Amino acid sequence: MKVIKNRKAIKGNNSDKCKTIEYSFDDKDIDLGIATITGRYPESGFALNTISKELIYVLDGNGTLYFENDCIEFEKGDSILIDAKEKYYWDSTYCVVSMSCTPAWSKEQYKIVK
Repeated sequence: MKVIKNRKAIKGNNSDKCKTIEYSFDDKDIDLGIATITGRYPESGFALNTISKELIYVLDGNGTLYFENDCIEFEKGDSILIDAKEKYYWDSTYCVVSMSCTPAWSKEQYKIVK
């Protein structure tokens, strides 16, 4: 068993519009992060995870998640599964999402693309 207390979580940001909290268990198979999104993220182009699937649960707020050829509206209580190599971007006035990646997320596999 592993526990990460909130005070030990790693606070960061991907941009001015995407604040993050990472709960890194040093487990290569899975991880957990919380993101607060207040605008378009990324500001241009798409986000892309080259290796991991991302399982998202919307804790608060709502918005639209855009993919290359589609978009979905989301709201509090919704869950979304994004496959590896799927391009997407967020557009929300305010939302808080929980994200779990498998295998665990790393900066090296995360890209912003056109």
